Amino acid sequence: MNHEHYEATPDREEFILRQEELFENPDPRIPICLVLDVSGSMSGAPIAELQDGVERFFEAIRADEVAASSAEISIVTFGSEVEIALDFRSIESQIVPDFDAGGLTPMGRAVETALDLLEARKEEYRNAGVDYYQPWLVLMSDGHPTDEISRDASRIDALAEKRKLTVFPIAIGGADTRVLSRLGGGRSALRLQGLKFAEFFQWLSRSVARVSQSTPGERVGLPDGLESWAEL
Repeated sequence: MNHEHYEATPDREEFILRQEELFENPDPRIPICLVLDVSGSMSGAPIAELQDGVERFFEAIRADEVAASSAEISIVTFGSEVEIALDFRSIESQIVPDFDAGGLTPMGRAVETALDLLEARKEEYRNAGVDYYQPWLVLMSDGHPTDEISRDASRIDALAEKRKLTVFPIAIGGADTRVLSRLGGGRSALRLQGLKFAEFFQWLSRSVARVSQSTPGERVGLPDGLESWAEL
């Protein structure tokens, strides 16, 4: 099944605000898109822990002056529908949305939406003369995609091969790591220990901080601590 192609086109007022932020702060940016499964199987404790983990992630980024100046985060959720829950802006201007669980797992369309958002944001950086680090896509799911992912997997592989995208595929609960690894751009999916969302996002914030202190294009290793949240 083919899914529709999403065009990332913010309204004019939002676009102007985003451009003003780029001109006011010319520091290199790290565009990060969180692609989060909020399908019905995530209801209850999983969605609550996911909410808490994302909020902790934002707090940790804001607490680091360098990371806060560089990191830009968007959130795409998929469940009852694919939704851009949060578009790119300065992290100081953002409020983490409330997540509600329901629906199926349209992972393919969510990933395509995220890739389009990242491409659109890179174009805005180029137009504003702002340098940027390799974009990140963080994919978290506890289920199997209910739509086609082959086209998105090929698109991710092409970007990753050219070092234009880093993907973190994270399996929750009984999610098939083999399926998520298809969308990993060469990175195998890791399984979250139980509901350790907070530990994962703390680790991710340290990764962002490390990258923000480097030079765009420089290879940066990930921090230690995988064992605190991943099944190894």
